[in-house]
Amino acid sequence: MTPTLSRFVRPAAAIALTFGASVAFAHPGHPGHTAEGGLLAGVLHPLTGADHLLAMVAVGVWSALLGAGGVALPMAEPMIAASLLVFGLLIAARAQLPTWGGALLCGAFALFHGYAHGTEFPAGAQAMFPTFVGGFAVATALLHTAGIGAGFALKPRLAWLARLSGVGVALYGAGLLAAAV
Repeated sequence: MTPTLSRFVRPAAAIALTFGASVAFAHPGHPGHTAEGGLLAGVLHPLTGADHLLAMVAVGVWSALLGAGGVALPMAEPMIAASLLVFGLLIAARAQLPTWGGALLCGAFALFHGYAHGTEFPAGAQAMFPTFVGGFAVATALLHTAGIGAGFALKPRLAWLARLSGVGVALYGAGLLAAAV
């Protein structure tokens, strides 16, 4: 570890260990985390739990400091297409994965999606960055919410429609993948 990095890592680790000894506040019981709370509870949850608040702000700060770092991520477009193919097939098959497997799969594909969007951001557009990213985050959250809602609606009554939609997503992904390679 370089002396400069060590100068920052050691105090950060000490602070993390100090706070880590107490409850992370990511679980029921902290303000804004109630089942009946609805939208307001959902908005307040990440703002009132120190773990969410600090982790998300820290990721944002670190991302801004590093930028893309000049690192090229190969095969971003084919991997984005593959994500549609894979998730479509998972839906069509109503596949069950262990939680860690699903999280790993989502995270791996998110890396490629995020990289592609980061490289598409217009050069010299830092002035609009907060509003662009804010709008992007809101739209993404709404799309995730719509998908979760559709999944809950289709699960008990219209499983065949969920499977059919999965086939459609997989076919679209396969078409993009064929065009990308």
